[in-house]
Amino acid sequence: MARPASPIHLTDTERAQLESWLKQPKGQARYVERARIILWAADGLTNQAIAERLDTRTARISKWRVRFDQERLAGLADDFRPGRVRTYDETTRERLLAQLDQAPPKGYALWTGPLLAQVLGDVSTHQVWRELRRLGISLARRRSWGVSTDPEFAQKAADIVGLYLSPPDNARVLAVDEKPCIQALERQQGWLRLPSGQALGGYQHDYTRHGTSTLFAALDVASGQVQAGHYARRRRREFLDFMKEVVAAHPGREIHVVLDNLNPHKPKHDHWLGRHPQVRFYYTPTHASRLNQVEVWFSILSRAARRGASFRSVRELRKAIDAFVSAHNQTAAPFEWTKVKVHPKNLAI
Repeated sequence: MARPASPIHLTDTERAQLESWLKQPKGQARYVERARIILWAADGLTNQAIAERLDTRTARISKWRVRFDQERLAGLADDFRPGRVRTYDETTRERLLAQLDQAPPKGYALWTGPLLAQVLGDVSTHQVWRELRRLGISLARRRSWGVSTDPEFAQKAADIVGLYLSPPDNARVLAVDEKPCIQALERQQGWLRLPSGQALGGYQHDYTRHGTSTLFAALDVASGQVQAGHYARRRRREFLDFMKEVVAAHPGREIHVVLDNLNPHKPKHDHWLGRHPQVRFYYTPTHASRLNQVEVWFSILSRAARRGASFRSVRELRKAIDAFVSAHNQTAAPFEWTKVKVHPKNLAI
């Protein structure tokens, strides 16, 4: 037969405190439950009766009743639970960052997650990846930068940016460049049926070359529209032929052309500009062709019209490019450049 529970006798202060827990609008549920257990026990209810009211186990009622009997109100507080001892702390992150500042072990060119965990010894690979994600560090990402050695960089860059931001009245600002040796690659495309019954779309890894073509393009900075021309080579002759088409497309307008420093763009002796006084060339600084906006459009062309495509001839390649130019010009819009300010301390050397 179970031993009867010890009777609970409350002082006025204890009863008032327990009743106040019941009345608090934001009281924690566990303390409300414990207050009810003790108040009902003080009223003479048995552990089983209280358990039935609260729909819980009798052992739970006995636990808090005994604790109150031994420690009074302090016994109703939660026990201190230190929890699991932390395996990693801030020193782990500091060690990881310090290791990244060192060269990888001999035989390795780059750090990887497993390699870092191996060198650190007591840090798992999963923890290495967690710390790298928190820090926003990607071991696979490689950043690059270009430093122009042009002594006139500031003046040339200012002229080009000024054209982009505030073009002369009744004039056209065109970014012109060429993309040489675009390959016409024929790939076998279609669907591959796997043994599991799943079908995958794609193209065969092997391909057949059908020659190359050089694309000249002129991007209208104000509208985003592009004029393109196809040639077999990219000599001065082809460049001037394309520029003749560009001039013809903008009759009666001043034309300001942004170019890079390729030799066909700027020969020592040239009379073409003398015969076209409405055209003026602006050359990007050395190693700063990124200032030419048509480079952005070439990147768009590669992703949208060439990546993964199959061409059985150079003629088919050129038709595909022309089709993309036509589609692009229907919804063309000027590029909006943004500049991110980078503190010198954040530059990796």
